[in-house]
Amino acid sequence: MARTRLALLNAAHAAEDTRRNFRREIDAELVEFHCPSGELPDTFAFDGCVVTGSKASVYWDEPWIGRLKEWVGEAIEAGLPFLGVCYGHQLLANVLGGRVEPMDEYEIGYRTVEQDGQNRLLDGVDDDFVAFTTHSDQVTKAPPGATVFARNDYGIHGFRKGRAFAVQFHPEYDTETARTVTEAKDELSDERIATVLAGITDENYRAACEAKQLFDNFLGYVAEVTPDRTVSASDRAD
Repeated sequence: MARTRLALLNAAHAAEDTRRNFRREIDAELVEFHCPSGELPDTFAFDGCVVTGSKASVYWDEPWIGRLKEWVGEAIEAGLPFLGVCYGHQLLANVLGGRVEPMDEYEIGYRTVEQDGQNRLLDGVDDDFVAFTTHSDQVTKAPPGATVFARNDYGIHGFRKGRAFAVQFHPEYDTETARTVTEAKDELSDERIATVLAGITDENYRAACEAKQLFDNFLGYVAEVTPDRTVSASDRAD
């Protein structure tokens, strides 16, 4: 049986940690494209796509972001399943007609997220679970026709529309990445950074590992809906 082949749309400017985390957690062949450098697939011949986190905002007027949105929109029309994480969550919301806006308060650190237990992406994950979060933009309105399946006090943390799944939190983070990202937040006070760093413990990381189940759940979904895909980049869904 052929191994699942996914396009990894790496939207992180410093790509190494993001690359390491997703390659560790996703048991599939990942073909990586560094989007801020202008890299995008020239084909839709993948079983699915993953869009990673980024320090960028989806509403920035930058050429690479516009091209990424266009490609993702066409790939969704062509029927590819998508998983968006953090920036990827916001980008999928934007492409599918939702709304993304800056937040009044930065969410960062291990936080509790609530899910409704009705979405297969979080099958096997507790209704209340722990995940690492870091974002200053949020999806304030889910795309038309989307189902919101996860929230916390800061807002929407998970939605699905068609074959697109999106989560605001970071199930892929290890503690090294959590510390590095937190220490780089110059816009936060030293006190806030110290508080977040104090919460990056082995205990909290072990609790957050439960959410990693979503990667296997996504791969299971992909295997069901996209057997033997051979769609070319010039093809569009009817």
